[in-house]
Amino acid sequence: MILSDGTVLSGKGFGASKTVFGELVFNTGMVGYVETLTDPSYSGQILTLTYPLVGNYGVPDPSQADESGISKFFESGRIQARGLVVHELSEIASHWNLSMTLDEWMHKEGVPGISDIDTRELTKRLRISGVTMAALVVSDSEINVEQIKRELASAKPYSEEKFMDAVSTKQVQSFGQESDCVVVVDTGVKNAILRNVRDLGYKVIKVPWNTSYSDIMKYSPKGVVLSNGPGDPEACPETIETAKNLIQNNIPTLGICLGAQIIGLAGGASTYKLKYGHRGQNKSCLNLQNKQVYVTSQNHGYCIDPDSLGKTEFDLWFTNTDDNTVEGIRHKLKKIIAVQFHPEASPGPYDCKFVFEELDSLIKGGKQNQK
Repeated sequence: MILSDGTVLSGKGFGASKTVFGELVFNTGMVGYVETLTDPSYSGQILTLTYPLVGNYGVPDPSQADESGISKFFESGRIQARGLVVHELSEIASHWNLSMTLDEWMHKEGVPGISDIDTRELTKRLRISGVTMAALVVSDSEINVEQIKRELASAKPYSEEKFMDAVSTKQVQSFGQESDCVVVVDTGVKNAILRNVRDLGYKVIKVPWNTSYSDIMKYSPKGVVLSNGPGDPEACPETIETAKNLIQNNIPTLGICLGAQIIGLAGGASTYKLKYGHRGQNKSCLNLQNKQVYVTSQNHGYCIDPDSLGKTEFDLWFTNTDDNTVEGIRHKLKKIIAVQFHPEASPGPYDCKFVFEELDSLIKGGKQNQK
């Protein structure tokens, strides 16, 4: 493994034998590597897991789906992270739902991994210096380190990559048979979001990231969800324009993660990139309405600038208790809410599934809670 500052780390390869380049990030979760690796928000990134032992419960059967045809255990149809960095890989796995080992799955998916790395020391470095570009090389033959360093220096930076064509659906997909529907704008949506909307009793219509407001309204949706996803929210101008129309026309709308940033931009706020982001299942957030702290699952590298909210019609809803960053906003007058964390979890705690019920309440005529 080679970092952009020239640091070279040696370990034991697993998964696929190949070379990848990407933004190196860390996740503090103890479990959930299957859901994490298949989360489209990790597209373009090399993922470091801080928990020291990974893979001991293996990987479930990817073909298992619920009655709506949504995958039960995977957040998308493939591994989205470009590579995986762990301290110790469990080559033996045991679980009632076991289908294959993590090593077998990553080999099958063509994704490289490296073990025997001091991931906590690596995480400390990322916390001090911020996320960085890196190369991960797994090879059966000797690795030309200097050649890889040259290739890394010329690799496209994460901030300049265009992810939507890779993570968004190419065609409209429908889940369920109900007459009332919710449109989910797919900027890299997790399957758990689709499952949670289905649990509310609505048919889900998943549309491409650049679907216009007028095309969305052809489905006569009861509400709209702007999904999570990778990269800079400013790289989604079409989605921002759609969000502006959703706000203007007071369509009940929930933004999640990238979707929250897009709603913020549509409402006149600005966004910025965090030094090392929030990725894990133990991130505490304060609900400013009831002064209660919730433990949340998160995966994001960009955030809404709190100083820019003053020029918008949004109130601050949630804040992060660690660094006071924006974790949720809601419109002062209209039926628009957004959270930076993942209320669907998967993996993580389900403390904030009530956010989906908030959307349901807005759909069914509930008014915004005024402070």
